[in-house]
Amino acid sequence: MDRTTSQHGSRDWEPTASKGEQQMTPPGPRVHFQPGSAPEMQRDAPRFFVELNHQYGDIVRIRFVFWPTLIVNHPDAIKHILQGNHKNYNNKDFFLYHMLSPLWSREMITNDGQCWLHLRRLIQPAFHRKRVAALGAQVTQTTIAMLNRWQKCTERKGCKQPLDIATEMFQLTLFNSGKALFNIDLGEGVSDFERAFLRVNKLYTEYFTAPSPPLNVPIPRHRLLHAAIRTLSQAVDIIIDERSQQNIDKGDLLSMLLMARDEETGQGLSLQQVHDEALTMMMAGHETIAAALTWTWHLLAQHPDVERRFHAELDGVLGADLPTFEHVGKLPYTQMILEEALRLYPPAWMFGRKAIADDEIRGYHIPANSMIFISPYCIPRHPDLWENPEVFDPGRFSPERFASRQPFAYFPFSGRARLCIGNMFALMEAKLILATIGRRYRLRPVLPTAWEAAPKQMAIVRR
Repeated sequence: MDRTTSQHGSRDWEPTASKGEQQMTPPGPRVHFQPGSAPEMQRDAPRFFVELNHQYGDIVRIRFVFWPTLIVNHPDAIKHILQGNHKNYNNKDFFLYHMLSPLWSREMITNDGQCWLHLRRLIQPAFHRKRVAALGAQVTQTTIAMLNRWQKCTERKGCKQPLDIATEMFQLTLFNSGKALFNIDLGEGVSDFERAFLRVNKLYTEYFTAPSPPLNVPIPRHRLLHAAIRTLSQAVDIIIDERSQQNIDKGDLLSMLLMARDEETGQGLSLQQVHDEALTMMMAGHETIAAALTWTWHLLAQHPDVERRFHAELDGVLGADLPTFEHVGKLPYTQMILEEALRLYPPAWMFGRKAIADDEIRGYHIPANSMIFISPYCIPRHPDLWENPEVFDPGRFSPERFASRQPFAYFPFSGRARLCIGNMFALMEAKLILATIGRRYRLRPVLPTAWEAAPKQMAIVRR
């Protein structure tokens, strides 16, 4: 069902003519030419998108600063963009990915077509099941080291000593990315890398909501951004230089990148491509899972029945053993909890494409050069696709219920053809961390936390 009328009952669009035929322009709010809907997005972009979809329907027209923009929130339309007519929708010209060009020059997020396929074929072996399995023990050991630090803290200051759980998960997954993916011990260097990453993330977020002036204009905000990017790039370059000189396979992703060769041409990755891929995995590979874990602990604390069943599964499967890769497939309810947390709070809440030529989707005219917003946060809140969509219900992901789910109604790791290449490792890491922490502790918010508020301090309670 397309909800094409506003809450006041008026249609906020006018039919447009093209090639002698009348075509419908998607509805949307009336906004000033500049800055369009950017102020609303700056306040709370995900919720703004949800409200627009509820008010105007599954395809909404907005103006975002300079660009005519469409928010697409229906599985059929998303399938058309990402799969059916994907050649008409590229991501290299999507404005947000242009913003990333100072950080990555040629990596997979911003590549398209044959170049992207070539890169994926080279990199995919790094995520072979056996190689991912070998990383599981390292994930568990780094998590145990964190828990031992927590235990010392509680013994010294009492079990109600709160933790900034978001920071704890961030640091843990950052360490895992360095150790498990690249066989490096960030050690004392974590804080410098972390500060640079947080600054890059913060400044890019600010620029996304107000993308002017261009990044090459040397205002203070942009100078800070470029300085933080240099810090990240230099750290990665040092690692790559040392490893390329050693020419040793250490069984990690970096070794795979350096040794990868195309089966047909024998061509490998350039050092710049290795740099970009390594930096991508260091950043995206830990921050997204850290966010998912933080929200999962928040949701478990608010739903004691789910938490009890979670702990019962851990006790029944693990007993006194530490979690290993072999246990991951034996924890179906833990998987369901994680999937539901990703449904409600996907780490990447939005991605986009740019229309190359005119198109038509669900009866609406899509002009060439339109920016397309697709939101893994919004579509799981579509009332026609999900029953009680705002309710936390891991049972949605039981095999019998999820089998009937419409394709493209759930995609926390981006779209089908461009499925996140590291999702197998990411999900394994998340489940091992949940199981390792959950077998020893419960986490409780120190202060009451609103449903949509990001969880902050949590107390650790020994089971």
